[in-house]
Amino acid sequence: MARQELAHYLRDRRAALRPHELGFAATGTDRRTPGLRREEVAELAHMSVDYYTRLEQARGPRPSARILEALARALRLTPAERSHLFRLAGSSAPPGISAVRRVRPHVARMLERLPETGAIVTDAAYDVVAWNPLARALLGADRGGGTTNLARRRFLGHGRMYGSSSAEEFGHIVVARLRRAADRYPHDPQLAALLAELHAGSEEFRQIWETRPVHAPGHRTKTLDHPEAGALRLNCDVLLVPEDDQEVVLMTADPGSPAVRALRRLATQAA
Repeated sequence: MARQELAHYLRDRRAALRPHELGFAATGTDRRTPGLRREEVAELAHMSVDYYTRLEQARGPRPSARILEALARALRLTPAERSHLFRLAGSSAPPGISAVRRVRPHVARMLERLPETGAIVTDAAYDVVAWNPLARALLGADRGGGTTNLARRRFLGHGRMYGSSSAEEFGHIVVARLRRAADRYPHDPQLAALLAELHAGSEEFRQIWETRPVHAPGHRTKTLDHPEAGALRLNCDVLLVPEDDQEVVLMTADPGSPAVRALRRLATQAA
């Protein structure tokens, strides 16, 4: 537990809040500094003023997960700030109730700035929550043009699924990530429904699930059999969005290769 850093962090976050937005008077003879008073934070977090004061003075005991959650709500912390609060207290932040299924605007904008790179964002349940035009051209948008789920594509044949040299490996990657999601979000009804559907509809999924595969995101090369562009040798690299438990997958081709010329043609058509 980093007591001094935790104390500084609590004071800084308290000072950044606006009293009137939280139902407190914005002015008064005893409001000499910006932000909330300690007793106001304690009131919002349903804890004693003495206990909270000791935390801000680096004198308090190590706070429990319940106390940290209460402080995160009282201080209106973002998911990333909440995780930082837990780290300072020497704990790991427990996951939210359900997987995050909305992509952050700055991540979505990044995809649009990569015209010759196929880029998608997937959530913890392998729903595609964002993709750029080239990725749609590479992977094929499902009917209606909405989001799709790559686990359903891989194991149930829902939507388009072009042939790939990494199909078997991808199956293990999908199951490993879904197992991790099941542990993190045990009360997510959409995830539970997806897992039930996959267990009921795919013997392959059930067999891989029992092996408890482990997968770490990284660099991979595969050959995608595209119906218009032919066989494309692609590099797949994964970037993490840890605060939302999401992954950004970037699909590129080696400079000067036939595949890079095919990607340019597909990107022009998609645009």
